[in-house]
Amino acid sequence: MLAFSDKVSEINERSTARMNFRTKPRIKEAIHQAALLSGVDDSVFALNAAYQSAIETITAHERTSLRSVDHEAFFAVLDTPAAPTKKLRDAFDRYKETVISK
Repeated sequence: MLAFSDKVSEINERSTARMNFRTKPRIKEAIHQAALLSGVDDSVFALNAAYQSAIETITAHERTSLRSVDHEAFFAVLDTPAAPTKKLRDAFDRYKETVISK
């Protein structure tokens, strides 16, 4: 049996944002059954599951993991970058002409 961990209630801010969506009856029933087994209501269960999935997705996109062989190749390329191509130099020239940095 899995212990339910309410990560959403640990966030110290008012719940003022709303989310409304429709789902299939089979999905609603599965969420309801899982919530009952976890001892919480459907909203708490669904919100925690969605929040956990959101954090995992964000983390996966913000972090890059490399195997040892890939790690060595990645840093070797950083240490010896290729010479800029004509297209890249042209792009830099266009950037200098169109963007004003302050």
